[in-house]
Amino acid sequence: MDTALLRRMRLAKDAMDRDWAEPLDVAAVAARAGYSRYHFVRLFNEAYGETPGRYLARRRIERAQELLRTANLTVTEICLLVGFTSLGTFCTRFKEQTGVTPTEFRRRARAGGGTAVPGCFVLLWAGGFRTDRPR
Repeated sequence: MDTALLRRMRLAKDAMDRDWAEPLDVAAVAARAGYSRYHFVRLFNEAYGETPGRYLARRRIERAQELLRTANLTVTEICLLVGFTSLGTFCTRFKEQTGVTPTEFRRRARAGGGTAVPGCFVLLWAGGFRTDRPR
């Protein structure tokens, strides 16, 4: 693969890393890189060893793992916060990647103690609360 192509793939990957919580469309990311959807998927897979969809799901699951360890949010809230739109898909992908369900992951991660960050702080930090409302 030539450097110009790798640079374009890296820009697309960076966009996915930056906007992971947003609803990302493979066609839109491909357009950012200057390719058709199908050509982009093939090139991305060749460059990184996984499809853009799998890459994005993996990154979202990694972020969900951190929230499950530290935040006092429900699994559904975490699912939506990390960019999944379906709880079923989230749980399926999570178990494929980690070997356990999100609930079991949380239970094991918290077995050692420690307190969770209140969900309201996590949502405020993640932009889940509007702060520009009139009072």
